[in-house]
Amino acid sequence: MMLPPLPPLPPLPPVRDLLPHSGAMVLLDRVVSADDDNLCAEVRIHAASMLATGDGVGAWVGIEYMAQAIAAHAGWKALRRDEAVKVGFLLGSRKYQAAVPYFVPGSVLRVHVHRVLQGENGLGAFDCRIDAADAGQGAPALATATVTVFQPDNVNQFLEDGKAG
Repeated sequence: MMLPPLPPLPPLPPVRDLLPHSGAMVLLDRVVSADDDNLCAEVRIHAASMLATGDGVGAWVGIEYMAQAIAAHAGWKALRRDEAVKVGFLLGSRKYQAAVPYFVPGSVLRVHVHRVLQGENGLGAFDCRIDAADAGQGAPALATATVTVFQPDNVNQFLEDGKAG
């Protein structure tokens, strides 16, 4: 017995529609793929990239690429539920390791995030990896980390509660 095919997923929206960022603070260029637990985004490195120096973008910026990919994943899921994209918070990272000192101009990076934990209270953890887009299967990652995040139900109430304490 053959099952009917699943309906196709809607096309991926522009990355700016998935993030609570605006203007130059949107560091990702596009979302390549997304599902319930994963997202892959691209970043093109060029001389005018935010935080670029003569050598490129310092690999330490990779943690922000990862955080924005996680935010894009949350935004993608929110839009699929017909909800608004909400602000979240980067709580920290474990074992951020970069194999390169800079992401060089002219390169295209693929930022992969995989949800490994999501609590009802808004806490989450993601395994993250940055690869060169033109790297072959099995090529070593340019950067890796486990990133922890928090997305409160009501960010304004959360911030107000934080002021009181």
